[in-house]
Amino acid sequence: MAADDRLTDDLEDDELARRLREAHRRVRALPSADKARYARRYLAICDLAKRDPDRATARLEALLAELDGGSDTPRAAESTPGD
Repeated sequence: MAADDRLTDDLEDDELARRLREAHRRVRALPSADKARYARRYLAICDLAKRDPDRATARLEALLAELDGGSDTPRAAESTPGD
């Protein structure tokens, strides 16, 4: 059975999987100073996707927006870095 064979045609799951692959590729390409923090966020999103795909999609979109530099809450220099 080939990897593309599907028992069901759930396009939303396919879209989430495609976006997760994109995020993985982008996190992997980051400099090492940023990679660990983003990798932890990415793994948390992957774990959440197993239980709640809708929330995982929202968190993934936020991660990708931050990677694009489009975060709507800029962090001040004195703020503690966090996820």
